[in-house]
Amino acid sequence: MSSQGRALRVIAVDAMGGDDAPGEIVAGALAAHRDGLGRIVLVGDRARIEPLLHGERAIEVVHSAGEVAMDAQASAVVRKSAGTSLGDAIDLVRDGKADAVVSAGNSGAFLAIALVRLRTIPGIARPAIGAVLPGRTGPVVLCDAGANVDCKPEWLMQFGVMGSAYARAALGIAEPRVGIISVGEERTKGNTQTIEAAALLERAPVRFVGNVEGKDVLLNHADVIVADGFVGNVILKTAEGAAAYFREVLRESYESAGLVGKAGALLSRGVFDAMRVRLNYATYGGAPLLGVRGNCVVAHGRSDRVAIRNAIRQAAAVAGADLVGSIGAALAA
Repeated sequence: MSSQGRALRVIAVDAMGGDDAPGEIVAGALAAHRDGLGRIVLVGDRARIEPLLHGERAIEVVHSAGEVAMDAQASAVVRKSAGTSLGDAIDLVRDGKADAVVSAGNSGAFLAIALVRLRTIPGIARPAIGAVLPGRTGPVVLCDAGANVDCKPEWLMQFGVMGSAYARAALGIAEPRVGIISVGEERTKGNTQTIEAAALLERAPVRFVGNVEGKDVLLNHADVIVADGFVGNVILKTAEGAAAYFREVLRESYESAGLVGKAGALLSRGVFDAMRVRLNYATYGGAPLLGVRGNCVVAHGRSDRVAIRNAIRQAAAVAGADLVGSIGAALAA
């Protein structure tokens, strides 16, 4: 049956990928199933997965004995990916048996295998990771968040087109504003790569708003931030570290406060809980791999069950929005 004809999206999940696999992966899949997010297919070692399902029969298990190590070299993994949980999960998308795939495993291997098995959308030179950051007034898409360390200007232009299509299709932003990260707001600021990419973005089928400085990334000066994978990953990891730092400082401050301070913390607990959810990477769960002919969601290696549930939610959303078709249509424009 075609993906359009399915009542629920079929989401393949690499059950053996991630620091806390398969326990947290299976727990997240169970939560996603209870939320009605789709038909979940867990791919991995059946003997280790089935006891964790506690008798739940609605979740299908596809046995795959092999695993891709978190520290494995991507180039070496591609040749030996058959029979691994990651490779077999991607194959389910390739063969039309699943609408999307989620993995918290080796992200480099995920990219490499998806590139070989699924190929890129016509017109796309390199896939990119589109991470969602918690902006002040709404989500901000960062593209590329780590897939391509060295980029050509035309690749950056394509990242802007893909990020815009994702923001429109999956995040509901009608006219996403696209900016490119640079060292100043003036169009003349930046290295040669940035200046040339900005000129291409001005002629691309996106709403380009120019340069965005690092301090403005989370202030919603743009809905889509374009960067090469090196800079993008530094931004992503810095944002994650800053959020963790602020949470820890608040906790330590209230623990060391007197009785009045602790009483104030108790009264403000709802506010702080809301802030914790907003700043936690697990809230969005994962980032789509944009540009391949299949819906792939890259989850954090440290993903817990909440992050996996939300990554599955993300996968169902991009599949339902026909993100691949949306990117193709944007390129055709």
